Amino acid sequence: MQAFYKLEEIVRTQLVSGAAYQEFLRAPAMSCGVYTLAAGATDTQKPHAEDELYYVIDGAARMMVYNDKGAEQRAVGAGDIIFVKAGREHRFHDITRDLVVLVIFAPAESMAKVQR
Repeated sequence: MQAFYKLEEIVRTQLVSGAAYQEFLRAPAMSCGVYTLAAGATDTQKPHAEDELYYVIDGAARMMVYNDKGAEQRAVGAGDIIFVKAGREHRFHDITRDLVVLVIFAPAESMAKVQR
């Protein structure tokens, strides 16, 4: 498993694949990827079975996360960090500038979605 990564290379691979999400690291305790959404796009992700940490690298949007008190929404941009507890509804919306987000799952993403 490699120890060093370049964001530009990950995004280039992602563009070639055409996928919104490009995983680049997988270990039992965690997995990481880059998630991109174009301005005006719809984020269709569903709740995940793992905790997630988002780090916004670039772009501007709003993020909705359901927590213990209900839905919380905030404007997010470069430098913002968002924690989403496993099984919680969440999504980016009102994307006004192309969004590039580092996503960390712990433990590693199982690809299992939480049934609601």
